[in-house]
Amino acid sequence: MAGHSANDSEQIDRRTSRSICNAVGERLQQSLRPEPRLPTHLEQLLNRLRKHERDGSAH
Repeated sequence: MAGHSANDSEQIDRRTSRSICNAVGERLQQSLRPEPRLPTHLEQLLNRLRKHERDGSAH
């Protein structure tokens, strides 16, 4: 809103403001939601692969 002064902007009521804040908050929660965990078996396989790579690079 470059070029607009505070006097030129339209006022919104408290209810509308709260509704906008809630909608933004919901979208942020959805986009910042942590990634789901891998199944245990896949995590174990990845850990084995990492260990194998570490052990292989030490030689």
